[in-house]
Amino acid sequence: MTPANLYLFDRDFPDYFVVGSSAMSRHVQEGMLSGRPFGGVAILIKNNLRKVVKTVHCDNRYVIVRVASWLFINVYLPCAGSPNRLLTCEDIMNDIWSWCEQLRHCHILLAGDFNAVLDNDADIFSRVICDFANRHSLYRCDNLFPNEKRSTYVNYALKQESQIDYILCSKPDSITNYAVLDPDINFSDHLPLYAKISCTLLSQMTDVNVHDNDHDDPIVKHFRWDHGDLSSYYNYTGDGLHILLTNIDDMLSQYYNTDQVDVNNLCSCIDSIYCHIVSVLQSGANIYISRSAVKKISNTGARMKN
Repeated sequence: MTPANLYLFDRDFPDYFVVGSSAMSRHVQEGMLSGRPFGGVAILIKNNLRKVVKTVHCDNRYVIVRVASWLFINVYLPCAGSPNRLLTCEDIMNDIWSWCEQLRHCHILLAGDFNAVLDNDADIFSRVICDFANRHSLYRCDNLFPNEKRSTYVNYALKQESQIDYILCSKPDSITNYAVLDPDINFSDHLPLYAKISCTLLSQMTDVNVHDNDHDDPIVKHFRWDHGDLSSYYNYTGDGLHILLTNIDDMLSQYYNTDQVDVNNLCSCIDSIYCHIVSVLQSGANIYISRSAVKKISNTGARMKN
């Protein structure tokens, strides 16, 4: 999906807000698109959960969102034939775990298109993913519910099928149900996965913060804007923010052309726009702006002297 079409999530799913990005920004800038579209990940979250949601990281290969005490990670790993496929996979997995380490008290649910058959021990790409899961105690939901272990990629035209989509979790006793769905209407050659989690949304978690564990690590990282690719950053954020114009126009039109304003809906729209702006700016900075580590200065016990 191109950046200009990301607004369709808000239009077609008004009860949800989206956290995600398109991987086609650069290709759109290069000119006419050719071939099959690819890349990009997103997570849709119900509006009534907004108070316990925090965007942790958003990239064109993975997105991490914290919902209360859970980290939800949607990932798209490179397919066979991709340049530097194994190295890219290792980098993605290491990056994901570095974010999880910052929120180590949270449970983890990692799902997506792995582009690998994890039961194929002869495939080094699959072994890298399995080693990552074993090393960090992540359990496959298809192993927890063996009756649902079946193909998730089905292409009738090519007569091909395989199991390459998975859900991994760090707290298997919280997964109360798992299934591979086969809906009557499906425009994809991948089948959707379904998992039901038993958890409690604690009232004291209304203010989630990605830096909860900053006190454990005195090292903080600051963006070096003087060393960043500012041109690419401006282009990326420009594409990402341009799609908000339609949403803002629709919101203003509803506000000025109606006698009774739905305050809750208006606040939800404003929150959605705000989250989208923050997500785009954070993603652009993480992709194009380098960071340097510096020691965090503690003010504990400090006193002002004349």
